[in-house]
Amino acid sequence: MRTTLRTRRARRAAVVMAAVGALALAGCGDGDDGGKDGGSGPGKDPGTGAASVELPKLDGQKVQVVAVWTGPEQQAFSKVLDEFEKRTGAEVAYVPTQDAMLNYIGTKIAGGAPPDVAMLQQVGALQQAVERKWAKPAGAAAKEQLAKNYSKGWQDLGAVDGTQYGVYFKAANKSLIWYNTAAFENAGVSEPKTWKELLTTADTVSASGVTPFSIGGADGWTLTDWFENIYLSQAGPEKYDRLAKHEIPWTDPSVKQALTTLGEVFGRPNLIAGGAAGALQTEFPASVTQTFTGGDTPKAAMVFEGDFVSINIAQTEAKIGTDAKAFPFPAVGAEAPVVTGGDVAVALTDKPATQALLTFLASPDAARIWAGEGGFISPNKSLDAAAYPNDVQREIGRALIAAGDDFRFDMSDQMPQSFGGTPGKGEWKALQDFLKNPKDVAGTQARLEADAAKAYKGQS
Repeated sequence: MRTTLRTRRARRAAVVMAAVGALALAGCGDGDDGGKDGGSGPGKDPGTGAASVELPKLDGQKVQVVAVWTGPEQQAFSKVLDEFEKRTGAEVAYVPTQDAMLNYIGTKIAGGAPPDVAMLQQVGALQQAVERKWAKPAGAAAKEQLAKNYSKGWQDLGAVDGTQYGVYFKAANKSLIWYNTAAFENAGVSEPKTWKELLTTADTVSASGVTPFSIGGADGWTLTDWFENIYLSQAGPEKYDRLAKHEIPWTDPSVKQALTTLGEVFGRPNLIAGGAAGALQTEFPASVTQTFTGGDTPKAAMVFEGDFVSINIAQTEAKIGTDAKAFPFPAVGAEAPVVTGGDVAVALTDKPATQALLTFLASPDAARIWAGEGGFISPNKSLDAAAYPNDVQREIGRALIAAGDDFRFDMSDQMPQSFGGTPGKGEWKALQDFLKNPKDVAGTQARLEADAAKAYKGQS
């Protein structure tokens, strides 16, 4: 079994690293004729002209959708919802929230006004929504689309105890480090492939006069992604799976090793834009934009996060593929990590319009719309890669599909939301405190374990 896991993981890493290698060479491609749907029009699958998913007429029905997306992401998703309105006659209201999603939903249900569809970011949140009897099973039409368009792995992530509830609409490759090419060129450095090389690169960039890393520490989820990539590469997939299920404690030596490694960046304030204090006041979007503005003197040379960074780069004058490139998160252990994430649509009411929206989100028609806007990759294997706006995202999208079921999902998103997905609590808060004081490895482990034990006990 261990040999099989190692072989599968090596294949997955090779697929994604090859695609990201192509990403680093690709231009922005805004004028690429193959980048967008070449006129197939609403209701047609891009590149094929095949008939789209059939949706019922829902004139007069209203649907409320809640998600965390704001800014450019909200604008892109709104175009998806606009198409659903056009094709069904339903009215869709979008509500963005920055609250912990289960807390928000619980409040609305208690008040007798639940949203119809919630876009959950955690597998654990989906499981808890089912346990609390909030979530409604996916209907026959939605399941038909899932069976046609999604691999078993992505279907299983949206299921609980064998019943299908969720549709993974948006996915993410969360193992990328984006960099300012001018900063790298001025420092005379190239893309590192190992953790040791990354630290050497950071030192050289720092000596050139540019701070190496931009970290959006005000958003605790970015810090969990740092930890998870290090842990997966260093401890391996089997331990990663066990820690995600709390089958081993956070006081395990493997966690100590990963935190100690993370401290090699967090423990050197000169490597972080604004130091630890500045990072903890920097939200994720700003961590990206400050890396790609400022001409020859950006606030930082590198920012770690997923493919969705591209939508924030688009808010600057930097061009992906020339001014902004990316490389895979370097190998800390024997292999580079590959961590994925995603947003899953779940029905909270039994309205026909609710199920119709789930069906639409499971179709390539819906994915095509956001894909064309950028900052998005889809686990929908029926989506034509030509829908993506440039070669960078096209290659990342192809890599996700090529990986099939051979991926590791974001660890914190698999955990109870109170531990892995709540601002100011659990893992988010513990790692923010660790950024402040990265020498306190043992204390951080103890807090993580106490919070995890409490959260998993509450889930049972």
